[in-house]
Amino acid sequence: MMNQAFDPLNLLILAIAVVVILRLRSVLGKRTGNERPPLDPYAAQRRAEKPQSNGNVINLPQRDNAPENTGLEKPAEPVWTGYAEADSSVAKGLEKIAGADGQFSARGFIDGAKVAYEMVVTAFAQGDRQSLKNLLSRDVYEGFAKAIDERERAGNVLESRFVGIDKADFTAADLKGKRASITVRFIAEFISATLNKAGEVIEGDNKQVREITDVWTFERDTGSRDPNWKLVATDEPG
Repeated sequence: MMNQAFDPLNLLILAIAVVVILRLRSVLGKRTGNERPPLDPYAAQRRAEKPQSNGNVINLPQRDNAPENTGLEKPAEPVWTGYAEADSSVAKGLEKIAGADGQFSARGFIDGAKVAYEMVVTAFAQGDRQSLKNLLSRDVYEGFAKAIDERERAGNVLESRFVGIDKADFTAADLKGKRASITVRFIAEFISATLNKAGEVIEGDNKQVREITDVWTFERDTGSRDPNWKLVATDEPG
């Protein structure tokens, strides 16, 4: 048995096995427990499909996740398709913005604007100044903050529940220099009421759903690496 263990053939097989193991280690390396996890090929796509938030700043999604053009698909439709009439000022404005920002899409913008709308109206009702500061331009923020200050000084409380957005559409779009500007009309539903110190309703109705129309304008510098749009003007048509 002892002689069989040191058989030359066994030694040769052992030597070959050692060489193979050393080569595999040189190619694959040793596991230390700190290796990066395997790459997920769909991770980037999943991130692109969600409106991103940097703190409280909404990064309005820009890109529609359409399949790559292989030459067999139909040519891409104009950026305004489904959102504006051909040759209208809105369509022309969206085309100019898309020309300055290759990742811009009308659908992506509207989806992100809806998220921003809900965040702003909710933050205003809660008196959350920090969230508003990150979402609004300086002038618009000062107007919102002033209204919150007046409400708090009077001892009033705004009770508001966001129900949903019935409609959001473009009413204006333009590009001046590198400054892109888009105006969106929101038709939304709320349950909202202002209560005084005694808990009495002095404005609105805390049980009735009501429809509100807001017209908001967003701006962004297309030459900036910052992808975020900010709310620069608000209007509530009479």
